[in-house]
Amino acid sequence: MTMPATKDRPEVGPIAFIDLKAQQAQIRERVEARLMAVLDHGRYIAGPEIEELETLLAEKVGAKHCVACSSGTDALIIPMMAMGLNRGDAVFLPAFTYNATANAVIIAGGVPVFCDVDPDGFNIDPEDLKARIIEAKAHGLTPRAVCAVDLFGVPAPYAALRSICEEEGLALLGDAAQSFGGQQARNEDWAWVGSLAPITATSFFPGKALGGYGDGGAIFTDDDETNEVCQSIRWHGTDAARAESVRVGLNGRMASFQAAVLLEKAAIFWDELEARRRVAAIYDEGLKGLAAPQAIPSGTRSGYGYYTVSLDDRDHVREKLGEAGVPTAVYYKTPLHRMKAFAPYPPYGPLPNCEAASSRVLSLPMHPYLTDEQARFVVEAFAAAVA
Repeated sequence: MTMPATKDRPEVGPIAFIDLKAQQAQIRERVEARLMAVLDHGRYIAGPEIEELETLLAEKVGAKHCVACSSGTDALIIPMMAMGLNRGDAVFLPAFTYNATANAVIIAGGVPVFCDVDPDGFNIDPEDLKARIIEAKAHGLTPRAVCAVDLFGVPAPYAALRSICEEEGLALLGDAAQSFGGQQARNEDWAWVGSLAPITATSFFPGKALGGYGDGGAIFTDDDETNEVCQSIRWHGTDAARAESVRVGLNGRMASFQAAVLLEKAAIFWDELEARRRVAAIYDEGLKGLAAPQAIPSGTRSGYGYYTVSLDDRDHVREKLGEAGVPTAVYYKTPLHRMKAFAPYPPYGPLPNCEAASSRVLSLPMHPYLTDEQARFVVEAFAAAVA
């Protein structure tokens, strides 16, 4: 099969892995008006845009509270600090993810215990989690929490994780940095990411499905006390009047400029989500028999932060796609338990699915501004690359 190339198909146009320029062209005037409003009122920290954003997002995802903060990493650190982790407290998380999740555990004072993932969906494996909890106890650690990760946009198996956490008396935190817009079936309806776990952290890094023009994040919860403590920690651990330190905190505030940008991006996010689903449907159909797309369990809808497949000879296929003008990315080449920084921390035993995934996964272009023709071109190029 002849490898298609964009230079031979000018009607396809250049393909971006994530296209922030096309999005900005659509909303630039409204974003500029929002930024000018911040310049006019001069409240660069704690401006009215912060509360507006928090209210908007909480209402949309079905959470009682939203706490906007300075990054997705702080959105993890802050609730972990609120848990009051102590030396020897174990927090269980998948090893196949970005390092921010493990860093947050350590910074908050806990011990990360790495777990294996489902081989097809790449999210934390509840059965392996059960085994890690038993092993952690045997090694003198105190299990305190599970930090699930919704990898590539697919929500983790929260029903199973809730059951384990309730049985073991553990807190459950969702790392939804890649999954905003994802859903799971609940009570004959669909619940949004942000309401699937008792506490959820998300990221507004520019490349996320809902991203700012800089770092930002948010914490979602229905619990009044958790909300109050997270708000305090976000503002240096001060009381509601910001007059006295009542706990150890950090500077985790979101800038008003970022909230202003996110308000305009949120206004188009839900239409963009439908466009992501359209692109994913073209990939799903066209890649049948060529690669294994990330498994999405029944009763779950991906937010399609990324579209990721698993295949043999990943690096060869990636090279061929690059030659055809199709950008790709590999997340993550080294699982966390194999990284130097995390060598002192468990696992107790191998994590074979994490290690297999690190050598097999490939993420394809995914954003709302891919045309149907471009998505089909990606499929054609992929078919030629694996031939």
